[in-house]
Amino acid sequence: MNQINTTEEHLRAEIEDLKRQLEQEKKTAAAGHKLQTSGPSRGTLLILALVVIALIVAGFFKGYGPRERRETMLAAEAKTTGESLPVVNVGIVKRADATAGLVLPGNIQAVTEAPVLARANGYIKKRNVDIGDRVAAGQVLAEIDAPELDQQILQAQASIEQANSTVQQAEAALQQGRANANLARVTAQRWANLVAKGVVSKQENDTYQSQYESQQANVQALEKAVAAAHSNVAAVEANLARLGDLKNYQTVRAPFAGSITVRNVDVGALVNEGSTLLFRIAQTGRLRTYINVPQSEAGEVRVGQTATLTIPDVPGRKFAGTVSHLGNSLDPSTRTLLVEVQVPNAAGTLMPGMYTLVDFALPRRDPPMLIPGDTLVIRPDGPQVAVVADDNRVHFTRIQLGRDFGDHLEVFSGLEAGQRLVVNPGDLIREGVRVRPIAASAPKGNQ
Repeated sequence: MNQINTTEEHLRAEIEDLKRQLEQEKKTAAAGHKLQTSGPSRGTLLILALVVIALIVAGFFKGYGPRERRETMLAAEAKTTGESLPVVNVGIVKRADATAGLVLPGNIQAVTEAPVLARANGYIKKRNVDIGDRVAAGQVLAEIDAPELDQQILQAQASIEQANSTVQQAEAALQQGRANANLARVTAQRWANLVAKGVVSKQENDTYQSQYESQQANVQALEKAVAAAHSNVAAVEANLARLGDLKNYQTVRAPFAGSITVRNVDVGALVNEGSTLLFRIAQTGRLRTYINVPQSEAGEVRVGQTATLTIPDVPGRKFAGTVSHLGNSLDPSTRTLLVEVQVPNAAGTLMPGMYTLVDFALPRRDPPMLIPGDTLVIRPDGPQVAVVADDNRVHFTRIQLGRDFGDHLEVFSGLEAGQRLVVNPGDLIREGVRVRPIAASAPKGNQ
C-alpha cells in the first residue's frame, strides 16, 4: 500500500509540473506571438495524454490494492488454520518378506539317554567310573555284593530237585493206575461174556463195569498230577533263572556307549532293587531339542528343513540343525506343534540341558502386513489403528493381529501396503478429524 501511495503522489507532481509549463508557454505567446486557436497545441495534447495515463494507472493500483489485501488475509488465515491442525507422526504399512524368520526357545537334550538303576539288593562293592567318563557298550560300571541272593539261588536249586522227585512219584503212580485200569478192563470184559451166557447175574457184572470206569478216571487224575508236577518244575526252574539274572545284575554294565552324566553312589552304599539310581548315561555326539511351534506357523515346518541354533552363552557361534520329527498333532492347551531338531555335536561344544534359540527360515504363501507397534489402539470392540486418508482425515479401522515383535506387529487383515497410520494417537485424534501428518521412522526390517 505504501508503494501505491507513492506512485499516486509522483503522478500528481508530474501533472503540476506540466500545468506550470503550459502557463509559461501562454505567457510567452502573449508577449511576442499570436496564440493559435484553430486547434489544441502540441503541449496541450501531451498534457491530456499524461492525464489519461495517470488516471488509468491510478485506477489500476486502486483495484490492485484491495485484491492484494484480500489475498494476504486469505494466506494468513490458511497459515493459521494449518498451524492449528493437530500434528501427528505417521508410520507406513509395509508387507512382510516372503521368508519369515521364526525364533523360538528350546532346551538341548541327548538323543539317547538312560538311567542305570540297581537290579539287585546289596552294597556297592566296586565303582569303576565317575561323571564325565566316556564308556563303551557293555563296560563294567560297578559291582554289587549281594550274599542273600546266593542263598536264594541255592534254595531254588533245592526246590528244583524236590520238584523233580515229585514228578517221578506222580509218574510212578500213573503207571500203577494204568495197570489197575487195564486189569479192571479185562475183568469187565470177562463178566460181560458170562452175563451174555447167563452164568452170572447182571448185578455182579455191573459192579465190575463200574470198577473199570473208576480206574479209567483214576488214570486221568494221575495224568493231571504228572502234568502239574512238570509245571511245578518249570516254575522252580524259571525262578532259578530269574535269580541267575539277578546274579548277573550284580555286575552293572553300560547299556550303550556314551558319557556318564550322573553318579549317585559310592563304595559301600546300600542299593535297593529297582529304586536306587546308580548312574545316568547319555550319548552326546548328536543332540536334539524340542520346540513348540505356534499354530500359525505349524503348516510351514517340514521334516528335513534346516534350522539354526544359537546359544546365548556362546556368542558369535551358530550351529546348523535339521528338523527330524514332527508331532503331527497340535497341543489343545497351547495350540502348538511339537517339533524335534537334531544337531551334530562331534566337537562336544554343546551339552544336554543348555538353553538355545532355534531360528527357522519359513516360506510364506501370503505374507502379512507390518505396522509400527505404537500405532495400535485397543478398544472394547477390538484392536484398531488410526488411518490417515489422502485428504489428511483420520479413520479408525479394525485389524486382525498376528505376532508381536515389540517394535512392530503383524496384521493379517484390515490394512493395505502404503497406508499411513497415526503413531501414538492421543485424545485429539478422533474419527474424521483433519491432521497434519509428519513421516515417522519405519519398522526395522520385515520378519
